[in-house]
Amino acid sequence: MSKYYRNMYPSYTQPSAEELRQRAEASVMKAGKCGQKYEPVYVAGTKICQRWWGRAWCRNLEQYADYTSRIGRGKRYVRAGAVLDLKIEAGHIIAKVQGSRQRPYQVEIRINPLTEKAVKKIQQQCVSKIKSLEELVAGEFPEELQHIFIGTDGLFPKPSDITFDCSCPDWACMCKHVAAVMYAVGVRLDENPFYFFKLRGIHVDEFIDAAVEDRIESMLKHAADKSSRIIDKKEVHDLFGVL
Repeated sequence: MSKYYRNMYPSYTQPSAEELRQRAEASVMKAGKCGQKYEPVYVAGTKICQRWWGRAWCRNLEQYADYTSRIGRGKRYVRAGAVLDLKIEAGHIIAKVQGSRQRPYQVEIRINPLTEKAVKKIQQQCVSKIKSLEELVAGEFPEELQHIFIGTDGLFPKPSDITFDCSCPDWACMCKHVAAVMYAVGVRLDENPFYFFKLRGIHVDEFIDAAVEDRIESMLKHAADKSSRIIDKKEVHDLFGVL
């Protein structure tokens, strides 16, 4: 915090985790009474994210040197339940975060969509592993496809892809409230990996349909090729006792 800011607000102190939690609960209740439905983010257990893709999102966030000054406070805020509301849309995140004042701060994060070329590349990577594609349809993200997240043109955004804004008076490039929301996004992604696609502007149903279609076309293309593994009728009878 700058000296100028401290002079303007000499009584300013960082709220404790318990104070944040109490204020957050009060804000959620107040919103409910006013007919507003918040979708708060809660961290279960000692780790912010439980699954490998959620943890990978957090690691990806932490490697950006420009963000290190507020990462620790962001963790504390999300653990305290200070992210009162979080909505993820295509390339757009809107959230409300409880801070030191009674009224929550408004956070907006914008993430550039992937290029058509990058989407096609990811689709082809999925096609090459049909078992992985089946797991993806089931709502899982197999670890063998982790390069889709962290590779070049992957689902994880680079700092240059991200812009954000917060209604708080903090002068930092990334304030603690924005950092808390970024971690909260990791929690949401941990719960539902399809949010990765939504966030980067990919329609997951169309993506999977296209991947399956490409896989079928590839299989049909090679169906006419004579296989050296074809066995004759006698071998079938010897193996299974049938003609």
